[in-house]
Amino acid sequence: MPARNRRLIAVVVLVPVLAALALWAFAWPASRTAPRDLPLGVAGSPAAAAQVERQLERHEGAFEIHRYADEAAARDAIQDRSVYGAVVVTPQGPELLTASAAGPTVAQFLQQAVAQQAAAGGAQVETVDVVPTPASDPRGAVLNAAVLPLALAGIAAGAVVTLLGLRGVRAVLALLGASALVGAVAAGIAHSWLGALGGDWWAEAAALGLSTVAVSGAVAGLAALFGPAGTGIGAAVVMLLGNPFSGATSAPQMLPEPAGAIGQWLPPGAGTTLLRSVSYFDGAAATGPALTLTWWAALGLGAVLLGSSLRARKTGSEPAPDRREPSAVG
Repeated sequence: MPARNRRLIAVVVLVPVLAALALWAFAWPASRTAPRDLPLGVAGSPAAAAQVERQLERHEGAFEIHRYADEAAARDAIQDRSVYGAVVVTPQGPELLTASAAGPTVAQFLQQAVAQQAAAGGAQVETVDVVPTPASDPRGAVLNAAVLPLALAGIAAGAVVTLLGLRGVRAVLALLGASALVGAVAAGIAHSWLGALGGDWWAEAAALGLSTVAVSGAVAGLAALFGPAGTGIGAAVVMLLGNPFSGATSAPQMLPEPAGAIGQWLPPGAGTTLLRSVSYFDGAAATGPALTLTWWAALGLGAVLLGSSLRARKTGSEPAPDRREPSAVG
């Protein structure tokens, strides 16, 4: 079969496969959004808390219940990102503590679930938002929308460095510089202009920059080791797995398994979690995602240096062309 026909068949088959994969990656988690072992606190007297816990356990597999002595302890757990909310049993009735900054979708779900449960017992629930989203972005739309542009910026940086032929230390410096600028620009837009982030500006810029270099380093590193195919592999992993599995619009525990767990091991998911922590929770629970992004960045940049070294060694080991000196005739 001629090469042109093989390429034609490859395109005709590959495009629908990629379309189906993208549709599955984005539509499957969205269509199966529901709580799965969602951390939820229960506070109050032992007898009352046990009754509430039994009622919550009727939602099989939905909640991971944490017991707290009183409302103050439950608030601390929410602010430390140990739980997404808490049901506090008081003499006046049940009270629901939420944190819309941890995910407005989760807070809304908890309100509906707890209110429905209380209504069945003839009670009303008072809801208190312990860590609210900023007034300028009450639904957290800016943070949710930032995942895709940051992923694209990282992919673009890694691809451009590869196309320009930058290698070794120069490539690493270019990736670090571009990612730092992306972090500063993104923080300037989301924090200073839109007012959607409420933490320390420099910490937010660092989180955004680290998320970008984790992606750009991975793309450039794979390209340095495997050539153009590496760029495609890195971009596909970030876009088809990292982005839809990030849990940015809800929470990792709201995604079907193993999508939620996979998403937190990829840069978009880890970056989103880190940005929430430094923006709304004073850095609580930021160590895990920060380490994940650091490993991605270190391995990616290390692959860039390794690929450059292997290329230089291969070039140096190639035999020099046979040069013959001209000889006099006659």
